[in-house]
Amino acid sequence: MTDDIQHHDAEGQGGAGHARSLRTQADAGRLAVAGMSREIVTVRPAGQPTDIADRSRFPTLITVAGERASVRFLEFFASTLRNPHTRRAYTRAVSDFLAWCEGHAVPSITAVQPLHVATWIEEQTRERAAPSVKQQLAAIRHLFDWLVTGQVIPTNPASSVRGPSHVVRQGKTPVLEPAEARVLLDSIDVSTPIGLRDRALIALMVYSFGRIGAALAMRVEDVFVQNRRLWVRLREKGGKRHEMPCHHSLDEYLHAYLDGTGIADDAKGPLFRTIGRGTSRLTRTPLPQANAFAMVRRRAAAAGIETKIGNHSFRATGITAYLKNGGTLENAAAMANHASTRTTQLYDRRRDDISLDEVERIRV
Repeated sequence: MTDDIQHHDAEGQGGAGHARSLRTQADAGRLAVAGMSREIVTVRPAGQPTDIADRSRFPTLITVAGERASVRFLEFFASTLRNPHTRRAYTRAVSDFLAWCEGHAVPSITAVQPLHVATWIEEQTRERAAPSVKQQLAAIRHLFDWLVTGQVIPTNPASSVRGPSHVVRQGKTPVLEPAEARVLLDSIDVSTPIGLRDRALIALMVYSFGRIGAALAMRVEDVFVQNRRLWVRLREKGGKRHEMPCHHSLDEYLHAYLDGTGIADDAKGPLFRTIGRGTSRLTRTPLPQANAFAMVRRRAAAAGIETKIGNHSFRATGITAYLKNGGTLENAAAMANHASTRTTQLYDRRRDDISLDEVERIRV
């Protein structure tokens, strides 16, 4: 696993050597944490001890704290973090912090003090964006909370540390104008299974406001008829199940995709699938999110769209188009499965048009 930590410029050979040492420790720590988060705790019959992975593979600060700390550390990743994206982000944050502590002569996880956490956060604030640092601090706090409740340490050294200030009133996700989204959909050659799939996937995200993770997790049976109308079933973040009727264009594209590729009868199979190498036919392997991102970039470039869009752009595009056409913020929040309209407001880019119009009033 590569190290993506940015270090301050070191002066002289001693500083450069220290920086290389920290990078090596971060690599080792990250590999150890990642490996431990994939391990399974095996419970033996009554009277026999619990068998955990070889403790030599744990980060040094954890192993020196004893077996109880090692078990609790492994349970943190195995039991409390169900979302794979959160687990991956927390793995990076924890491994980076433990590597930093080891490089600064902290002997054990039980010896970490608020000053250590505050100093590390201060360094990260100079090198990373505020949202990233706040996520890192959240990971460290969560870990130490878990160690406190497991009676590994008496108090949480990160609880009193404040992260950088960060106020968000509008999201940063690039969005498309409705005309651009229409050009993108119309530019896709649907004479092949891959074209039918790509058009259906993009349309699903635009018209249902669905996240890419929820879209790619859909099965064929999640497209169903209700009240003589096609509906889609999405499983969003937090395990929330969300159903909504299809826009007439999405209805058309999904029917064309299911009928044109012959997967309509495979109810339990993934809805969006990879293409077999050299066959131009769909497999039963779910389409990975990275492949979907590459497809979106490729389709946008072919359509002559210069905006650097991603998978999430279609969620923001759909919500903004809905609000521009008289939709209410409350209904948009319900359709997007947001718990609060404050979240939906981050996707509302109608003010971008106002800003552009007002800028043109500066006549110099």
